[in-house]
Formats: sequence, structure tokens, C-alpha cells
Amino acid sequence: SAGGELTRMLLATSRATASPVHVHRPAFNVARSDSNRQTRGARQAERVRARSYRSSGARERRGKATVAPRAAEAGEIKNSMGKVGFIGLGIMGKPMASNLLKAGFEVVVYNRTQAKCDELVKLGATAAKTPAEVVGACDTTVCMLADPKACLEVALGENGITSAIEAGKAVVDMSTVDAATSAQIYEAVKAKGGRFLEAPVSGSKKPAEDGALVILGAGDKDVYDESLPLFEVMGKKSVYLGDIGNGAKMKLVVNMMLGCMTTTFSEAIGLAEKSGLNRDEFFDVLGAGALQSPWYTIKGNAVKNELYGEHQVTFPMKHAQKDLRLALELGEQVNQSLTVAHETNELFKEAMAQGLQDCDLIAVHPVISKKEFNK
Repeated sequence: SAGGELTRMLLATSRATASPVHVHRPAFNVARSDSNRQTRGARQAERVRARSYRSSGARERRGKATVAPRAAEAGEIKNSMGKVGFIGLGIMGKPMASNLLKAGFEVVVYNRTQAKCDELVKLGATAAKTPAEVVGACDTTVCMLADPKACLEVALGENGITSAIEAGKAVVDMSTVDAATSAQIYEAVKAKGGRFLEAPVSGSKKPAEDGALVILGAGDKDVYDESLPLFEVMGKKSVYLGDIGNGAKMKLVVNMMLGCMTTTFSEAIGLAEKSGLNRDEFFDVLGAGALQSPWYTIKGNAVKNELYGEHQVTFPMKHAQKDLRLALELGEQVNQSLTVAHETNELFKEAMAQGLQDCDLIAVHPVISKKEFNK
């Protein structure tokens, strides 16, 4: 019919004009226990060569399956990427670097607090004294730092990344920063002949430990392709989003939602309890319906057991508030109203003013639960 033909034409046009987003899912399931990770070391090593082979241009085109050569010796393949640098060993960086070591990669680590390197040295890492020393020793250097200020200091400061970067070397920045900071570091690295990929992650401490992060890549596509063996260990999914800055923007949008979800969840708990409902029954109903979410399950358990202390952190409040601030700045730049995010940011700032900045972001709940209705 004419209507059916029109529909087919519109679908064909939309497919032809849509911008592709490259999504990579690991070709194998990363083992979740230390012992299993170690026993799969040889298989992971083979993945390294498979990815190197693919990025060299030998892969099949047009969606056909890739047939990669098998290793003659596991030891040879394990080292085919050379040494991998890892800068930043905080709540996220430490488990991510640990997983790379357990998968058989040779890792050189640096942290501003050198004592944090000790545990990884016991796992086989080499500790460096400066970011420049890491970059000098490694073809690829991963960064996982707290905020834009720390990233700029490590990248552009004395004995920083750009003081040692040279042609062919790559930097993969997995920190959460704004697009402008990422672009500034990108330009500085490129000016020295290096290559740069921003790759912030969606996920907190537990996914980092489990190798189940979602990795949001943007920038130099060849670095993304070459880094897939690393991403397979650290994450459950990776996406290439195109131009530099798109990874940072995507991460801020996601984390803005995460912050808003947390405060809305807290207000819902308070409303349920103050109106005479049983909290556990509320959790049960929430978990059975369309709003079921692992995040609500995890944070509901934290509220139930009052897991608000600094030693029970999965996502520090100060980092969550930083991401909200950067998201609000992005909203201003593109002229998008962010009313809910603005109120969420104010609630986090209020909690931080009470000394909760180093606690998990769910520590906003006792602050919210004590608030009264504002007419």
C-alpha cells in the first residue's frame, strides 16, 4: 500500500542518516574471582593479540566475524601491548589496576600518595615516582583521577604526562571531568605527538572490583581499538562516542541522573515512613515494579543498615556533587533547564556542609529525612 511504502522510505532514510555509535561488548566474560582471573591469564593474553591484529587492519569488514591468530606461546602474547601505565589509585583506580595485573598485564603505577602503590607492587606492579616516569616506561598510560584540577596537574604540571609524552604513546583518561578540561589535555598531548582517548566510566566501587564498568570512549579511535583488551578486563561494555568531549558529556549526563535518583529515592523513603507506610514494604513494592533498579537495591540496603560511614563508601559525596556541578555548567552552556539537578546539587552541598563530603552519596538521606515540608 502507499502508506506501507512511505513507512519503508522513512525507515530507510533514518537508517542512512543516523550517526553510528560503536559499541563493544567483551568477547568473553571476565572471571569474577581472583583465582579464576589468574587461571584465565593465558586466554586474556590471546585476546591482546587478537585486538592488536584487528587494529592493524587485518580484520574482516562489514560486520563479518574476526578470525584472529592463536598464540604460539602465552608469555609472548601477554607482553604484546608492552607495559601499561596506571596513574591514580583511589576508590576506582586501585581495583581497576588490580584487575589488569591479575589478567596478566605488566603495569607501572603512580599515585600522589605513594603508600597506595604498595599493595599493587605486591601483586606484581612496578611503582614510579612521577607521572612522567610512568609515561616514559609505557606505550599506553591510563589515568583515573578525582577531578579536573587533579587531571590538569598530572597532565600539564611539573614531571607530568606531557613532559614525557612522545610520538606514538597513548593516554587513556578514565577520570570524570568536563569536556573543556578533556579538550585541553587532548590538545597538549597532541602537540607533543602523543595520542589521547577520554574514557570515563559508568559504575562505582563494586563494578570496578568486578570488572563490570561501562566505558565511554571518545577521541582518537585507534587508541580506543588498541585499548579494547584493557577495557575487556575493566568493563562489561565499552562504547566509542566520536569526538573528544563526548565521553565527558555522556558521563556527566549519566551521573547527573544518578544524583537525582538518589535524592528522589531518599525523599520517597521519607514520604513513605512519615505517612505511616512500612519502609521494607516500600522497598518490596519498588523492586517488583517498573522502577526496579540495582541502584535502589544497593542504596536501599545502605539506608536500612545505616551504612553512611567513610569506610563504607562506594561513590563519595564530594565526587557526586562535583559531577552535578559540572553537569549544571554544561546545562548553562547549551541553555538547558536543569531544575531537579539544581535542587539535588543544593542538597548535596547542604550535606557536605555538615561534614559528610567523604561519606557515600547516600549519606544525603539522613539530611533529607530531617527536612520539613517547605510551602
